[in-house]
Amino acid sequence: MGKTPFQTLYFVLLPNIKSSIYTAIVLTFAHTLGEFGVVLMIGGNIPDVTKVASIAIYDAAENLNYELAGNYSLILFLISFLMMVCLFLLNNKSDKLS
Repeated sequence: MGKTPFQTLYFVLLPNIKSSIYTAIVLTFAHTLGEFGVVLMIGGNIPDVTKVASIAIYDAAENLNYELAGNYSLILFLISFLMMVCLFLLNNKSDKLS
């Protein structure tokens, strides 16, 4: 119809799959947070050098500092919850625009 492949991608395909892209981003983030074993094996646990949230929770619980582990977990929960709310709002907004 006279449009370039880029115009077709940008004006036709991307608007139709926008909510799927948002969902994929959030699910990838959630899956990455849950990959504890792979991070520990491949990334290692070098003190004060490589530390991700799941390793910080593990270290705090291993040191019997359950309050700190709970605080880390609460922060992760809040981040995940806020991302899910944003995803829900973005999906509803994109559904109304269609």
